[in-house]
Amino acid sequence: MSHTTQTGRRQFLTTVGLGGAALLSGCVSAPAAQTNDVDEPSDAGPSTEAAAASLDPAKPVDVDRVAADPTAVPDPIDRDEPRELEFTLTAEEVTAEIEPGVTFDYMTYDGQIPGPMLRVREGDRVRLRFEVPADENELPHNVDSHAIYGPGGGAEATTLAPGDDAAVIEFTASYPGVHIYHCAVPNMDVHISSGMFGAVIVEPKEGLPEVDRELYFGQHELYTTGEVGEEGHHAFDREAMENEEPTYVVFNGEPYAFTADGYGPVTVQRDETVRVYFANGGPNKISSWHPIGNVWARLYRDGDVLSEPARNVETTPVAPGTVTAAEMETPVPGPIKIVDHALSRAGRRGALGVVQVEGEENPDVYDEDA
Repeated sequence: MSHTTQTGRRQFLTTVGLGGAALLSGCVSAPAAQTNDVDEPSDAGPSTEAAAASLDPAKPVDVDRVAADPTAVPDPIDRDEPRELEFTLTAEEVTAEIEPGVTFDYMTYDGQIPGPMLRVREGDRVRLRFEVPADENELPHNVDSHAIYGPGGGAEATTLAPGDDAAVIEFTASYPGVHIYHCAVPNMDVHISSGMFGAVIVEPKEGLPEVDRELYFGQHELYTTGEVGEEGHHAFDREAMENEEPTYVVFNGEPYAFTADGYGPVTVQRDETVRVYFANGGPNKISSWHPIGNVWARLYRDGDVLSEPARNVETTPVAPGTVTAAEMETPVPGPIKIVDHALSRAGRRGALGVVQVEGEENPDVYDEDA
């Protein structure tokens, strides 16, 4: 496709406006909602027959899961000079299960939520390639990175319709921090809600403090035509989104994905320092981010890695469109429940994951048999 034709399509797509364009509808098949205790069990019950009859049957799924592996974090940067780096992000619309028996049409980068973490150093020259394959997408997509100086954070130049030639932009990673990237086409709130967001780490020239382990989670809201746990295909509910009334509030695309009832908790070892990167895609809700049974020993508010971190913070707000980083110490074994402390979201809508600390008991710090 010629550059002139692509530019014309991009201009058309960017002038459609939030009120136009098709909305995402999707479905994933799953049984009734799991019970996940925070301070007490959730009582989210099964749906009624009348409610169940309102949904289409669950769709066949394209992928087994959309939840990104929280341990899939690029290695810290260990060099003293800038380099030229190249990354490719691919838009993929997929049907997957929100939970067993419940399907939904997600929008993703590289088939996962959150999208792959990109890690660079201050001063690096970054070449970003973006693709929207025709066989995997029905809608236009783009990339708006908060790590980029430039129109729309790169969104204008990367806006593609399915089947367009790949877009390629270059930028210099000018300001250190942890930043979000997301889709920013018309109906961007639908695209982000449906999973199109991720994180970019721009390490300062001197690097980040060394830790034993790093993890990566992303929170967002799912607005659907069904109730929590209601079997069938859940289409996107635009009215619910505009009213900011989510069906699910999830980490990594699925409720309770990283618990014993999901893919299992994330395991770490006693006496490790664990840094967690937490991207809030939103599109609407502030997260009250808290580790139950722990504190954020060092908190890099809003992804600010240049200021001195705050110390021993129990709960911190993470606004939509923000990536926050924080570190935990792990002196005793047992589960650390990472939650949105708006606890109805954690106990009833899915915003809970477990980091399981393994190792010897440490009664000097905590003794449950005293």
